Amino acid sequence: MPLSDTSRAAKKLQMEIFAAMSGEERILWSLEASELAREFAKSKIRSDHPDWSEPRVSREVLRLQFLPRELPAGLQ
Repeated sequence: MPLSDTSRAAKKLQMEIFAAMSGEERILWSLEASELAREFAKSKIRSDHPDWSEPRVSREVLRLQFLPRELPAGLQ
């Protein structure tokens, strides 16, 4: 069983909420969660590298998402 900081009761409630959502609602929730994760990553990178430009911060987020592979040519 994978490690988790979510209690069984909370996990059960999450699953019930997701099951009640339409497919569109689940997709929108996933996109919002993904965007939030990217914003957290950008915030950390900005904190670590306050001198970096916004495009460089965005490229670093992409680089970290693709690790250990290299970025696709069009994203470098």
